[in-house]
Amino acid sequence: MINKYSGVLSNYRSVSLEDMDKVKLMNRTDTKFIFNIDKLEHVLSELMNQYDILEINGESVLDYQSQYFDTEDFDLYLNHQNTKLNRYKIRQRKYLISNLSFFEIKFKTNKGRTIKKRIKIKNINPNLDPKLKQFIEENTPYEANDFKAAVINNFSRLTLVHKVNNERVTIDQNLNYEYLDKKLELDFLVVAEVKREGFAKSDFIDVLKSQKIYPQSMSKYCIGTLLLNSKLKYNRFKEKLLTLNKIANNDSYNIILNRN
Repeated sequence: MINKYSGVLSNYRSVSLEDMDKVKLMNRTDTKFIFNIDKLEHVLSELMNQYDILEINGESVLDYQSQYFDTEDFDLYLNHQNTKLNRYKIRQRKYLISNLSFFEIKFKTNKGRTIKKRIKIKNINPNLDPKLKQFIEENTPYEANDFKAAVINNFSRLTLVHKVNNERVTIDQNLNYEYLDKKLELDFLVVAEVKREGFAKSDFIDVLKSQKIYPQSMSKYCIGTLLLNSKLKYNRFKEKLLTLNKIANNDSYNIILNRN
């Protein structure tokens, strides 16, 4: 996948992590899109004059690993499934190329804003130490001892930074999941997210609209969780599963609907 877009990506001006400081956007609005990876090359070719690309150690396609946490009854998943407002997501994330890891809590408010708090950690670990438990209890209404390690999500990410506006775009591909002894690959899928203050005009969104790609919310955590755990309630996600099958456009992915 990476080599396919190397020619397009080489036309972008690169920026460093230090340059990204101006667009941390820890309190922001997020707009998500999902589409087939076959459309990605065209989208990228249309945006090089409006956006720069994050590059670390000469690489712009960066590998990430996320370890999520949830309660025994998957309360955080169910809050999302039930469209509850003011909901949380708890995870550890490792940036493989820089070997940096963070423990993060994301809070989605009833006003549609995303507030993220995080602390640096040595490495991701399925066991919560006292410092992380305290961080959970200081920033959520939950008891930290109620949480256990849930699904692991690996993916590759491109990050675009607008040349003028306070906006960045993450483009995730090569998604794969692990939970207990199960594994799942969604290599047909791109999950893009526009992160900005408010709802200012976005060149990225305009290009997607020209390709008939419209906002479509999707939690990478929730999708991986429901596809790898057939016992979970998922009625509000049925339409999302149908959309994934449509995007895949391949009979081999009908298992997404069957959830064997």
